[in-house]
Amino acid sequence: MAIKIRLARGGSKKRPFYSIVAADSRMPRDGRFIEKLGTYNPLLPKDSEERVKMNAERVQYWLGEGAQVTDRVSRMLEAAGIVDKKERSNPKKGEPGQKAKDRAEEKAEKAAAAAEAAAAPAEEAVAADE
Repeated sequence: MAIKIRLARGGSKKRPFYSIVAADSRMPRDGRFIEKLGTYNPLLPKDSEERVKMNAERVQYWLGEGAQVTDRVSRMLEAAGIVDKKERSNPKKGEPGQKAKDRAEEKAEKAAAAAEAAAAPAEEAVAADE
């Protein structure tokens, strides 16, 4: 049986509240779980102690049993110091989209054309003075 430590959504519409649970990976997100390990309330401020509560002892137990952790819960465990921080790499995240690249290219072309147009009359004026 593949165990996952993940979030199970609760709360009403537009008011999310999550339980951190150990569950069989084949069960639905909000379905049957083995044990409730904590809670997560995203509506609270990030510096609030009530935002993420978890039983670190039980989380360690399930990790020892070979439970896999989802990405979001992994970040919470890293912040709590239970799990070592992972190296994440998303090189395309900071890169602008194709349309933004096209706009920047057009802007550069216009700027270059304007610079050439401004430089040409100045050269003619210098030639006329001589």
